[in-house]
Amino acid sequence: MIAFWMMTGLAAALAALLVLAGARRGAEPAADVETHAGSREIEELDRLKARGLLDEAAYSAARAEAGRRLLAMTATTAPVAGARDRLWVLAGIGVTVAGALGLYVATGAPGLPDQGYERRVDAWSADLNGLEPAQLAAVTARVAKERPGDRQALAMLGSARFAADDPLGAASAFRRLIDLDPRDAQAWARLGESLVVANDNQIGGDAEAAFRQALNLDPDQLGARFFLGEAALRRGDRTAARDLWAPLIAALDPADPRRQDLERRLPEARPQ
Repeated sequence: MIAFWMMTGLAAALAALLVLAGARRGAEPAADVETHAGSREIEELDRLKARGLLDEAAYSAARAEAGRRLLAMTATTAPVAGARDRLWVLAGIGVTVAGALGLYVATGAPGLPDQGYERRVDAWSADLNGLEPAQLAAVTARVAKERPGDRQALAMLGSARFAADDPLGAASAFRRLIDLDPRDAQAWARLGESLVVANDNQIGGDAEAAFRQALNLDPDQLGARFFLGEAALRRGDRTAARDLWAPLIAALDPADPRRQDLERRLPEARPQ
């Protein structure tokens, strides 16, 4: 709801700015600029005649034409807005905005949840089969909100948000899960993975720290091993990458394409 009021105020301010800008343009004496240009044209004709560059006939014809244009501009000068007119415009905008907000407060329901969205979540909760990842994330978000201390709900929320291409939301859920249980190695590993995806697949310091914590708690966290080995390989530290990937390669089936890819990228990590 705060976002709604902020957007409303921004839209009103933008509308006022556009109207006032238009009023300002209307108040600018554009005709005076054109009149000044016409006067300069006549002065230039006088200088050309004085220097002998125009004969009398050419000078008279050009000056007459310039005079006619100057008279035409003066006759067609459009009415301009004054300072008081702009004040009336601003006051009208203020009254309109205040009236609209007052009407909303009187007849609307500020703070009321989005009933349409809530009903959709009710329907999704009643039948979880075939839900899209974003829909499942909405259902689990409601459950996690109703049960803030439920570790399983937070784990499901993080997984659902990750599947719904919301890595930052997933990272938030996994952080909350870690707050409840700092020794949850899987939550640390999933936090690191979410941070990697949110950072365009770059393994930053926060993600690497999360992966190291996961391995400290559980050396069998293979996902954490992969990303730490990848980070070491990108730094050119093949020895560290080998030490991290060797247990991972050994745990994968020889026919697994993931193992074959790791062995191709780092042959020295193959189990002996």
